Amino acid sequence: MKFTQTLIAIAILSLAPSAFAAEAVATVNGKQIKQSVYDLIVKDITANGQKVDDNTKNAIINELVGSELVYQEAQKLGLDKQSDFLVREELARRKLLTSTFLQDYVKKNPVSDADTKAAYEQYKKAYGEKEFNARHILVKTEAEAKDIIAQLNKGGDFAKIAKEKSLDPGSKDKGGDLGWFSPATMVKPFSDVTANLQKGAISASPVQTQFGWHVIKLIDTRPAQPLAYDKVKDGLQKNLQQRNLEKLMADLRSKSKIDIAK
Repeated sequence: MKFTQTLIAIAILSLAPSAFAAEAVATVNGKQIKQSVYDLIVKDITANGQKVDDNTKNAIINELVGSELVYQEAQKLGLDKQSDFLVREELARRKLLTSTFLQDYVKKNPVSDADTKAAYEQYKKAYGEKEFNARHILVKTEAEAKDIIAQLNKGGDFAKIAKEKSLDPGSKDKGGDLGWFSPATMVKPFSDVTANLQKGAISASPVQTQFGWHVIKLIDTRPAQPLAYDKVKDGLQKNLQQRNLEKLMADLRSKSKIDIAK
C-alpha cells in the first residue's frame, strides 16, 4: 500500500525522539517514530473515506519505518545540510503552513446557505429564459465560412460539410451538433446570432469569435431548464469559497508593504 507524498512529508518533518517509549509506534536504530505521526496519517486516511484495518495499520508503520531508514541514511551523507535541500525544506514548510492557514480560514468562514441560494438565483438569471439546439461549422477564415454558406444556400448538407471541414473536435464528428445549451455558456457573438435566428435558419454571414469563423444553424428552441439547486449547490459553494480566498489575498496585499527586487 502506498500513501501520498504529502502524508509521508508530514511524517518525516514530524519524526523525532519521544520522551516516552509508550508514545512510539516503532524504533529505528534507537530513534522513535511518534505515535502522533501515525495518528495523523490514520486521521487523514479515514477522512478520505478509507477504512483503517490491521493490514492498513501495518502498512502505515512499515512505510514510516522505511522513510525513517532513508531519512537516517540521508543525514549520514549530509544531504540535509546541502543548500538546495535547505531551500526545498523551507519551501515545503512554507507550503504546508500556507495550506494549513487557508484550510483554517475556510473552516472559520463557511459559505452560508443564504449566500449559496443567492448565487443560485444569479445563476438562473444568467442562464437565460431560453435554451437553443444548434449546429455549427468552425473554420479558420471568413472566406471559407462564406464559401460554406454559399454551398448550404444551394442545398448542401450541413452535417456532411461539418464532418468534412469543421475544426471543432467536440462537434465535428456529430455533424456540428452542439446539443441543447444556454446562451450564457457560449461566447457572446455566437449566442447573440443564435438567439436571433429562426428555427431551421442558417446565419446569413459568418460569425467571428476568438476560436475562428462560425456558420450556425438553429435547430430548435425551448424554455430554459437550468439545473436544480441540489445539482449545482456544491459547485456554487466552491466558487464562493474561491471568491472569499481571493478577497482575503487582496486584503492582505492592501495592508502590506511589498517591495519587489528588480
